[in-house]
Amino acid sequence: MKVLAFNGSPRKTWNTATLLNKALEGAASQGAITEMIHLYDLNYKGCISCFACKIKSGKSFGKCPVQDDLAEIFQKVEQADALIFGSPIYWGRVSGEMAAFLDRLLFQYLGYSKSRRSLCPKKINTGFIYTGNVSEKMLKEMGQDKPIEFNEWSMKMIFGSSETLISYETYQFEDYSKVEADLVDVEARAKRRAEVFPLDCQKAFDMGIRLAREVL
Repeated sequence: MKVLAFNGSPRKTWNTATLLNKALEGAASQGAITEMIHLYDLNYKGCISCFACKIKSGKSFGKCPVQDDLAEIFQKVEQADALIFGSPIYWGRVSGEMAAFLDRLLFQYLGYSKSRRSLCPKKINTGFIYTGNVSEKMLKEMGQDKPIEFNEWSMKMIFGSSETLISYETYQFEDYSKVEADLVDVEARAKRRAEVFPLDCQKAFDMGIRLAREVL
């Protein structure tokens, strides 16, 4: 069993990466072989709308033809049993690196047919972990829940299943005194970091267990 995690944050040891690692630990506890892929380490761009992946009987039908660092990653995706995506919420949506990655990953498998059939060669369990500065109430008031819902719908359509974990009001800076952030109650945020974030880590661990166990 193989489980891949994709870190859409430029940070390799902070909130998003921490939760992804916990999810991988959960998968590993079920005997899975796991791998973390840091998207910011890769050289690629978003979809160039060449539509080579849609040409009937074409050599790239259902496959992105662009030969950059994602070519090898997409091969790993098709060999995986579960995929876990992670991204901070930047300006109401995933990071730019994650957005470009999802465009390339998902669009190649989208069949332009009335049935909306997936061109992915097999079903793959997926999960998505988000980290953000806002509260759950604010996220919904600002409509940031809509892109999250769309991502889950997209994953289910392309891969067959998906689940979502959102970590709210995360601790953004190691030293809040160095940044202009008086909008934040630093003491309350530190308290949440100590009390709530460990619970989110457990939820991520449990997600990893489920994704590894429930092979489609």
